[in-house]
Amino acid sequence: MEAKIYNNKGEETGKKVNLSSEVFGIEPNEHAIYLDVKQYLAANRQGTHKAKERAEIAGSTRKIKRQKGTGTARAGSIKSPIFRGGGRVFGPRPRDYDFKLNKKLKQLARKSAFSVKASEGQITVVEKFDFESPKTKSFEAFLNSFESLNKKSLLVLDEENKNLYLSSRNLQGVKTVTVSELSTYDLMRVSKVFITDGAVGKIEEILK
Repeated sequence: MEAKIYNNKGEETGKKVNLSSEVFGIEPNEHAIYLDVKQYLAANRQGTHKAKERAEIAGSTRKIKRQKGTGTARAGSIKSPIFRGGGRVFGPRPRDYDFKLNKKLKQLARKSAFSVKASEGQITVVEKFDFESPKTKSFEAFLNSFESLNKKSLLVLDEENKNLYLSSRNLQGVKTVTVSELSTYDLMRVSKVFITDGAVGKIEEILK
């Protein structure tokens, strides 16, 4: 499929780029997208939660009352989970929530995400551009030219660009990434995807 190439002012350049149907035109696999997004979110969890169990509670080890004759249940430690201030039973422990996904499944998920965005007309190819200095207003003007201001947007670059990154990072819901940093989660959370013409070839090279 062919896509028009725009400049950073939202004007057509007269040039077109061919988007591979193997990446931007497949039948989306929703379950692959689900698994890749789930894995991304799980990997970003800190997993530092911790509750003290009875062996870790500070308290006396004295037997709090005699074994028999009180008319109540026997009790040997004030740190028992049944008492207020005692240890917690099977409390959370630090853990890693990340899990493995096969490389081909992750590729399928990204291709499915691109295909969803392409079918919904949410992908725009732009010429490679830069700003003279980092300025949020410049990036706002870029988004405004595509009527995407105040919308969740993603800009995919073929290589790192410090000015573009710094110009976009203060805008809520806007993210700038290189092709190697791109994730299925980034694609699915936005309503507009801008891809530089140089990044299109790299995306196809990685996912084909």
